[in-house]
Amino acid sequence: MNAICLRFYSLEKRKLHGMLVHDWLLDQARRLGLTGGTAFRASAGFGHHHRLHEDRFFELAGELPVEVEFITDDANADRLLALVKAEALAIYYVRFPVESGWTHEPPGTVG
Repeated sequence: MNAICLRFYSLEKRKLHGMLVHDWLLDQARRLGLTGGTAFRASAGFGHHHRLHEDRFFELAGELPVEVEFITDDANADRLLALVKAEALAIYYVRFPVESGWTHEPPGTVG
């Protein structure tokens, strides 16, 4: 199946409407009917300011990068991006085509 990978990058303690941004993104995607999404917390990284963030620096607690990823179709990716843009949330994202599928039928499916 051809699909779209839509990734957002934020900081772990960044908030929107009182929610962590990565939780807000996952919640909004679920409400839009996307079939899944995952948030990954980085152990280290740097962004456009070239400031290194690592989990071993106590003074940088809460500033580690978080990647939120969705594998979906064009229409759902468009809807989620439109929602994020409507919130005026300044967040970096990447979007690219991917091939996705199951190697075997997932457990619990009727064949």
